[in-house]
Amino acid sequence: MNPDELQIGNAQSLQWLWMVLLVLLLAMFSLVWQRKAAMRFASSEMLTRILPSGSIYRSAVSLALVIASMVLLVFCMVDVRWGKVEREVPQSGIEVMFALDVSRSMMAEDVTPNRLERAKQMIKDTVDEMAGDRVGLTIFAGEARQQIPLTNHYDDFKQSLDEVGPTSLSRGGSRLGDAITVASRGFLEVTNDHKAIVLLTDGEDQESRPLAATKSAKDKNGVRIFTIGLGDLEKGARVPVQSSRGSDFLTHSGKPVWSKLDGATLEKIAAESAGAYIPAGTKQVNMAEVYHRYIASVDQTEFETAKVDSYEARFQWFLAPALVLLLLEVLWVRGKSNVATDAVRGVDAE
Repeated sequence: MNPDELQIGNAQSLQWLWMVLLVLLLAMFSLVWQRKAAMRFASSEMLTRILPSGSIYRSAVSLALVIASMVLLVFCMVDVRWGKVEREVPQSGIEVMFALDVSRSMMAEDVTPNRLERAKQMIKDTVDEMAGDRVGLTIFAGEARQQIPLTNHYDDFKQSLDEVGPTSLSRGGSRLGDAITVASRGFLEVTNDHKAIVLLTDGEDQESRPLAATKSAKDKNGVRIFTIGLGDLEKGARVPVQSSRGSDFLTHSGKPVWSKLDGATLEKIAAESAGAYIPAGTKQVNMAEVYHRYIASVDQTEFETAKVDSYEARFQWFLAPALVLLLLEVLWVRGKSNVATDAVRGVDAE
């Protein structure tokens, strides 16, 4: 067996070995205490007949069998596996395309640390709840682009998500309609209604007709859109920029630019596509609840069968000898004890 092909499924169960050690110590203490107690109340001649030398051997064998069996049972719980096997696993789920606003307004810090980083974390929290769904990423500002094609490799998806930002697109602005159109084109199938777009933005739009794009995505591709609005709804926040003088704020015609959440547009998009609007604002949102309550309600579909490498469970290799050892302890050692008991009864009869 190649050590590299050995897999431990539940290493925490090794802690039960401490319990086995405790049982061993207690049993040894009990044997010693019983012998000392017998020596106190029986004469040396009677002690030899009550506790012959063979009884010590029987007790030691009995204890060894029980302890060995307990150790093997612990290794059963550890779930030791080896021998890689390729299996075909049918997969089902939904296709979720995240549409992430990376415009400069998403750098506003009315949400900690800023709107963009909060949106990324919300995407990661959503993906952590998935099992079998495919996920992709579209980013948008003044233009839109599919950044990550649909995949079920969640770790790779999250690593690529970390790399996007305002510099990922060359054109500034915010065009929600373009984002919805590009995201709806990223699905692998167009016939089944198992598709969802999760749009994370502050809702600002530059006349890109987002409602028309939403209606087209719903009618042609059966896409439901779930919108998540970030940013302060009342006052808003200034947009930080980097300049030669260091950190500064965005201005227009010499006046500071303030960005705030446009929830009305996002609510209309969700209603048009039979989705849902989540007004996150500046609050923390439980994305696990959002996923299970809204996104997971989209009808699932069967994906192609995936080939998965797995290791064969070998717990039976430990369970079988453990049971055999216990059986030996009961049948052989206990049988010897009965013989010794009959001998003691014979002494009493004399």
